[in-house]
Amino acid sequence: MKAIDLDAYTGRSRALDLTGIAWEDIPRHPLPADAVRALRYMQDIEIHTIIYLRQLLSTRAIDDPEVATFLACWVYEETFHGRALARFLEAAGHTSVARVRSKRSLAQWIEDWGTSLVARCWESFVAVHMTWGAINELTALSGYQQLAARAGHPVLSELLARIMRDESRHFTFYYRQAERWLSRPGAAPIARFLIERFWAPVGSGVQPAGETRFLAGYLFDGVDGRAVARRIDRTIRALPGLADAPLVETWIERRLRQPIPSVAGVPASLSA
Repeated sequence: MKAIDLDAYTGRSRALDLTGIAWEDIPRHPLPADAVRALRYMQDIEIHTIIYLRQLLSTRAIDDPEVATFLACWVYEETFHGRALARFLEAAGHTSVARVRSKRSLAQWIEDWGTSLVARCWESFVAVHMTWGAINELTALSGYQQLAARAGHPVLSELLARIMRDESRHFTFYYRQAERWLSRPGAAPIARFLIERFWAPVGSGVQPAGETRFLAGYLFDGVDGRAVARRIDRTIRALPGLADAPLVETWIERRLRQPIPSVAGVPASLSA
């Protein structure tokens, strides 16, 4: 298990470099409606990272010095991803998602309370968070690759390539920490139990369920999309205790059996 050089990691942490992005060229290239829909989802969730951090601050995750330092860099970098995607959408003539971030639904409040309770009762809770984060970061990285290919927009491809470099570093940190924490006695079986029953793609519970299903179908359905989902699963299953765990492809197969609302059926602002 290779250790993370935290000083080197934090030394590279900075706002997303937008030097040379041809913002003025964005309207000159067509952007498919489905790509716009996917971008609005991703922009919203990147900005929402600070809310995920709020949840984590009530858990044992911040007691680990490496994890706490990483989270400070992570929320900073992800926020600038969201700002860059919002700028792209606006340059393309589309609105970005606006919502009141401080509002929590009853379901979100219960989730936060449950997470905090499990974290207090189980000293290896960080194993779940690190594994969960590894799945989500690898899914995001792969999703951006798929979006660039599906949209075929040269400026978007350049912007996403820069975001993906950050996402790759985030994934590497989460994955190596997951290896470390899952290797602790008794941690892997409990972590697997919780992930199998409660994991869902990032954005679930924030965006409407139909939008999460749409994104999964747009990016990870079809021959190429399923191959990417399987590659994600193979990578995560190499972690201690997760061999054969039902992960991304299983979630997609179950959810895509349900009808996906059309764009017209989604509120224009997605601000609920």
